[in-house]
Amino acid sequence: MRLVIFGPPGAGKGTQARLLEERRGITQISTGDILRAALEEETPLGQKAKSYVESGELVPDELVRKLAEQAIADEGYDDFVLDGYPRTQQQAEWLTEFLEEHEAPLDAVVSLEVPDEVLVRRLSRRRIHDETGETYHLDHDPPPDDVDPDLIVQRSDDEPETVRNRLAVYREETEPLASYYEKQDALVSVDGVGNIEEVFQRIERVLGASERPA
Repeated sequence: MRLVIFGPPGAGKGTQARLLEERRGITQISTGDILRAALEEETPLGQKAKSYVESGELVPDELVRKLAEQAIADEGYDDFVLDGYPRTQQQAEWLTEFLEEHEAPLDAVVSLEVPDEVLVRRLSRRRIHDETGETYHLDHDPPPDDVDPDLIVQRSDDEPETVRNRLAVYREETEPLASYYEKQDALVSVDGVGNIEEVFQRIERVLGASERPA
């Protein structure tokens, strides 16, 4: 199955893509993870992307296109879920053309719908261990008592003002993808409010109608 999952920052795209990988055996292709690795390793791509990420802006298309193309090819153009790509209509049009060239059209595009006020709280309450990279959430997954509190930090892109900026950028540049994929009859909207399992079961229900014959 070939899928795209998208939605605003904090909607749970990565979490749901990982569950799809675990339970359906399809590979999660997360451009966010690839970009974060490039940032940490200070590769040429990472250095170019750094200023965009820190200010909450979208990384330009040309910095992620090759990464996505190679990752899809590595999966044999099948059994993948794209998480974080496409993010603009230009990227979506390229992806459509690229997949059509390989006779591998998308089966479904899952759009997670979550109100902005919920997203700001979700993201601004996230924390990360400065040394291990372990992630926590102050509301439902707080760090253990034996962890040094001085090592629990907030990422700059999870600060409330940056979150609001990220959401504004999303609404302007990424949200139009919904109408693009709706015209292709590929879009399925899923309520992203609730616990992880509840949201996953909603995704499972909508994907049931999108299965390709064996």
